[in-house]
Amino acid sequence: MRGKGEKGKVRGERRVQGKPCLGERRGVMAVVMLALVATTSPAWGRDEGPSGQPIPLPTLSLTLRDALSAAADNNPNVLLYKERVHEAKGQVQTQLGALLPNLSADVRQSRRTQFLGTIGLSPVRTDPFSIFDTRISATQNLFSLSLIQRWRASRESLHMTEQEAEAKKFDTMASVALAYMEGLKAMALIKAHESNQQVMKELLGTIRQRQRGGLATGLDIVRLEAQLAAERQQSSSAGYELDHAKLSLINLLALPTNSSVALADEWLTDVPEIPPSQKVVEDALGHRPEVQAQYTRVRASELTYASMTGERVPSLVAQGDYGLVGNRWNNTLDTYSMALILQIPIFDGAQREGRIAQARSQWQQEALRMKSVLNQVTMEVHDALASMTAAKEQVGIAQSGLQMATKELDLARERYAVITSASHFELTNGLSAVARARENLVNALFQLNAARVNLARSTGSLQAFN
Repeated sequence: MRGKGEKGKVRGERRVQGKPCLGERRGVMAVVMLALVATTSPAWGRDEGPSGQPIPLPTLSLTLRDALSAAADNNPNVLLYKERVHEAKGQVQTQLGALLPNLSADVRQSRRTQFLGTIGLSPVRTDPFSIFDTRISATQNLFSLSLIQRWRASRESLHMTEQEAEAKKFDTMASVALAYMEGLKAMALIKAHESNQQVMKELLGTIRQRQRGGLATGLDIVRLEAQLAAERQQSSSAGYELDHAKLSLINLLALPTNSSVALADEWLTDVPEIPPSQKVVEDALGHRPEVQAQYTRVRASELTYASMTGERVPSLVAQGDYGLVGNRWNNTLDTYSMALILQIPIFDGAQREGRIAQARSQWQQEALRMKSVLNQVTMEVHDALASMTAAKEQVGIAQSGLQMATKELDLARERYAVITSASHFELTNGLSAVARARENLVNALFQLNAARVNLARSTGSLQAFN
């Protein structure tokens, strides 16, 4: 995207160098701070003025780069996936803890009696006595193939969750970029319809002047006024589309619902060079987080299967405790115990084999899903390239069509001005051609910029999109 004026050019040069400029950082911080205030203060945006009406928020000038950065930092769905990463880190820590020593301590002071048996027909017990016991116990898994593989699987699951969070961030950024393009399209349509109305008003004045001279009829005026009304209706519809696009951006950026945003960037009208499809597909398969996440998911499923089969292998556990026992805390003796336990699985009612079969099936499912993901990414890249090629051709045709339609209207106006018997239909046809050509150019430019967004998303390069 290109900003307006020299400031936008300087900002674009700094982005190429990979260093965010001061204006860009300020824009992102303004969006983030506004969103933070909205989420932490329930009353934000509901302050009322003297008349009881809500005080409007200041208009936020939003560039595309600011919107993408703010969405990556503040969108609730992106933040949700970041929390899932923290959850996965906790799971890794839990699985690692099963491999580390387990230490515990307890202190007990008890008073009890003990049954001695039955003498004659009477049961006998001891007199009450006290026991003090303090002890430290330790357990260490010396070897457990199943626990080791579960820990490795949890690490792969963590990487998978991180890559899924990255994919969700890219999806959100793509939605923001497309919503921004929709807003620019609506702004361009409003501008086009306003230009059409201006020309129609000028021609309406000319026709009314000719009517006073008896060279035009009321039907000519009514016909042009109908075209003018249609342009006003289409301009109003474009205004709604602009409001809808801004509301979508406000929602995606988690801003207060009564926020006011202004789109500061303009469309990129230069047609970019389309890269070779083979290279683009290779880059996409190497950079798309969905592909990396699926590779990691296959690996995690394989390790989970290995952990289940590892349950067949004997495990070795060391246990021990050391403590003080006596009648009182100041009258004790030290005692200890040590044990080395070899646990050999023999038969558990076929539960283990059932878990192994389930894990094997899940592994195979993820391997099959890997093929689907690769095919989907390849299809998305080819579709984005086809869309870019078509949009490039459409822009060229629309620009040429606008030039021809403008020339047609200019010639019709000249002929209508100098020839008294010239038909009014030539003017209306010229006006319709120009209006249609302007709308075609707007749609073609929108398709071009939307194709740029889709190509960047399909290749996993939205971070550098501008």
